[in-house]
Amino acid sequence: MVDSRLIELTELGPSLAGVLHREDLPPHVEEALVDIETADLLVAASPVYRASFTGLFKHLFDFVGQYALVGQPVLVAATSGGERHALIIEHQLRPLFGFFQSLTLPLGVYASTTDFDGHRLRDGGSIHQRIDQAVTRGLPLVEQAARQRVSPHVSTW
Repeated sequence: MVDSRLIELTELGPSLAGVLHREDLPPHVEEALVDIETADLLVAASPVYRASFTGLFKHLFDFVGQYALVGQPVLVAATSGGERHALIIEHQLRPLFGFFQSLTLPLGVYASTTDFDGHRLRDGGSIHQRIDQAVTRGLPLVEQAARQRVSPHVSTW
């Protein structure tokens, strides 16, 4: 059985505005952060805006504990209007989760406008194959990480 939670930034956004310290966040945002930090697998996805992830996406991850995602598997994904933004996976998302010392899965998923019919993925499109491939190739890493997850408590020397 898989338990999942979708965290919609459009719902959390108003509660993040103007907040600079995690202890000042409302309880529902703190709950979302704990879910992010304790997930067995994090799927982190953002639309591309001006060649990067959105500022709200970054602001949310500014509140995540620096060592809370060490060794946590992360499937990175992005959407945009065209194929020219596909490198966000490698140039923006992987470095962000590299900072957290997360285990980004080998394949990310990028979808452009042509992969959607309104707000839903097109049936039979290649995006479904890319998602299946990313999950299939990443699953052994997720299972391994679940057995060997590094403690978020890190000693410094």
